[in-house]
Amino acid sequence: MCGITGIFNIDGKNRISSETLGRMNHILHHRGPDESGLYLDDRVGMGSSRLSIIDLRNGTQPIHNEDKSLWIVYNGEIFNYKTLRQGLIDAGHRFYTASDTEVILHLYEEEGSESLNRLNGQFAIAIWDSTRKELFLARDRVGIRPLHYATRKGLFYFASEIKSLFASGALPRRIDPIALDQIFTFWTTLPGYTAFRDIRELEPGHFMKVSREGISIRKYWDFPICNRDECLDLSPSEICETIRPLLLDAVRIRLIADVPVGSYLSGGLDSSGITAIISHYFNRDVQTFGMRFEEADFDESRHQHHMAEFLNVAHKELLVTNNDIASHFENALMFCEKPILRTAPVPLYLLSKLVSDNGLKVVLTGEGADEVFGGYNIFKEALIRSFWSRQPDSAMRANLITRIYPNIFKNAASKRSLIGFFRQGLDAAGDPLFSHLIRWNNTRRTKTLFSDELRSQIGAYDGIAAVRSLLPEDFNSIGCLSKAQYLESKLFLSNYLLSSQGDRTAMAHSVESRLPYLDFRIIEFMARISPVWKILGLDEKHILKKVLSDLLPREILARPKNPYRAPIGQSIGNGSRLIERYLSEKAILRAGYFHPRKTAMLLNKFKSRGSMSEVEGMALTGLLSTQILHSQFVAGFTAEGPPGVTPGIVIDHRTSLPN
Repeated sequence: MCGITGIFNIDGKNRISSETLGRMNHILHHRGPDESGLYLDDRVGMGSSRLSIIDLRNGTQPIHNEDKSLWIVYNGEIFNYKTLRQGLIDAGHRFYTASDTEVILHLYEEEGSESLNRLNGQFAIAIWDSTRKELFLARDRVGIRPLHYATRKGLFYFASEIKSLFASGALPRRIDPIALDQIFTFWTTLPGYTAFRDIRELEPGHFMKVSREGISIRKYWDFPICNRDECLDLSPSEICETIRPLLLDAVRIRLIADVPVGSYLSGGLDSSGITAIISHYFNRDVQTFGMRFEEADFDESRHQHHMAEFLNVAHKELLVTNNDIASHFENALMFCEKPILRTAPVPLYLLSKLVSDNGLKVVLTGEGADEVFGGYNIFKEALIRSFWSRQPDSAMRANLITRIYPNIFKNAASKRSLIGFFRQGLDAAGDPLFSHLIRWNNTRRTKTLFSDELRSQIGAYDGIAAVRSLLPEDFNSIGCLSKAQYLESKLFLSNYLLSSQGDRTAMAHSVESRLPYLDFRIIEFMARISPVWKILGLDEKHILKKVLSDLLPREILARPKNPYRAPIGQSIGNGSRLIERYLSEKAILRAGYFHPRKTAMLLNKFKSRGSMSEVEGMALTGLLSTQILHSQFVAGFTAEGPPGVTPGIVIDHRTSLPN
């Protein structure tokens, strides 16, 4: 795993400075502390900060092909690289490393952009064709690894993280009002957007080519959808017969590394399943990592301990206190590079440090199982509300919604409140966004805190209309659950879960996460499975539970879905230093994003009650994280990194002196 960066001199009128490129590369040191390298010629400069995992000795980037006409810098892992390598050798290609990076380059030389369809991995790729003077960039199917870009004054910039782009000193640093509107509606930006104006992110499953002729972007993969008539006519047992070997192989190939590989273990079904597969089939001595919380409502340590004892694995545990979350909130945001409405990324940021402190660079995680196998409450809510909408006055159908949250809404008044909330929008069951509209409408109540100036800048923009424009043409032909799964995967998985709670928090401490459930073979097969078998009645992830039934104890298999959360009011709400520094009237007015009086009202409300609602918690976290990002990236920014780090290799093919 690495950080990559680069500059392409599109029109040939500028010179690329090695100092600028070195600075952009240097700021990504946390992503690749083991070694770094630069490539420069008169048209392009590319940099790599490498976290060495495969071919530790010879995999130094940039890497070239046989005649040095193609050069690559690359962030990621290709899990089927050994098979691909042998085919390329048979075709006459000669290798000078044992790395997966070189496999990508030769495969691209052989097949061009079509090569992406043969890669099973997680990646952000930059390939320079020095003969054609063309830059090729690509991102993995689901967006596990990030890739950002911007253009200015005839130069094209790209990087794993936005801070690297800003380190060039050439790009303005401004938070995008449209991005704030999106985040305060969807929890994250929509595909392609970032938190900053004129900084874009290459969408998952896309590649781009940059040359003097311009910039072209194409999609090579999308989350598959399947209407009812196209679903496979298979029984649950037959489905499991296919999924089980796929899942075992997805885990097996993600254990390929020249360094030890650990596993996250939360005590939930997903991470427990991955860890059980590793322990049972591949490595009984796998080291596992988990968190427990000071707040009992968020703590799952009992289930972690049960699984660790059941599997007899070496488990390390991190206690996350409320003060820990408040103390590290700013640091985590520096890596997230995006406002957040939840504190959940912060404990994961701390957990990756525990992994790194124990000498590991790689962990397998359980992310993606809910999206692929049907695990989220929002999916069950959609199914119940769709059923309810056919008889909206039915008390029996209305009461079904309370079965999803038996431990939260215990008395009659709270149940009435719950039913009243989910009754909203029942008359729009035919809307393609039906599953998510109720949540988005609830979240965007936080936008009442926006300043008049910010509202004016947003203007008539409608984020929900923008989502509608992203939907596939045949979206209405699929069922309620399939629609909900697509929306969750397309909008939330890549842009928040795999970013703010995934790559960014892990790579902050030089840890690579690998996600077996998001193997594209599993995604594509499960897309063709009838929704009936994904959520059977109200039993979420029915197929996955059957697949894992002989590997996990009954307590874990029978546990209801408990979404990962972290305290808000008890942590940052009580973090007076953060509140005083970033949410004072002076600080709010200086940044200009929020209304000072409404912000003060929210804070006073929390102080008087000592608690906050879900929407108030989102509002507070969004306010604070936006203000912090403004301070870190807009009001003040430094490109300085760890001292004493120099590129291990510099390939300088410039024929004229740089500026």
